Amino acid sequence: MHIEDAPAPLRRLPSWLVSQAALLAQRTVSDRLGAVGGHRREFSLLTALDESGPDSQAALSRRCGIDRSDMVALVNDLALGGLLERRPDETDRRRNVVSLTAAGRERLQALREVIAAAQDELLAPLSASERERLVALLTTVLEHHPPAASA
Repeated sequence: MHIEDAPAPLRRLPSWLVSQAALLAQRTVSDRLGAVGGHRREFSLLTALDESGPDSQAALSRRCGIDRSDMVALVNDLALGGLLERRPDETDRRRNVVSLTAAGRERLQALREVIAAAQDELLAPLSASERERLVALLTTVLEHHPPAASA
């Protein structure tokens, strides 16, 4: 749907506009990542590991907002691809610690370039200062509301 086709009252609702922009953003990022065999969850996990270093699968699941069972499958796939390694935690053998490999860092850099291109495509009509303002405004809204409780 083009925005011009939507009823005027919808086009004046920030919640509707944010929802439509989110759908466009998800499609744009997913299409770009898919073109290189990537996925948002892969990018999220590699980014979290790069930012904070090795961590448990459970902690990464919480930080990335990825369901625990999906995290297990994702870690398995990325470990098989040599992008990360999983080993038992030396202080608690019941936990696994996941860490980024050199190949994982290379993959993350490639995905960052893809994500940057997707951001440029999505936000093409905005200037650099408008993009910064948009990020600031969305951050303010999201920080105001507590995260949804996990089940």
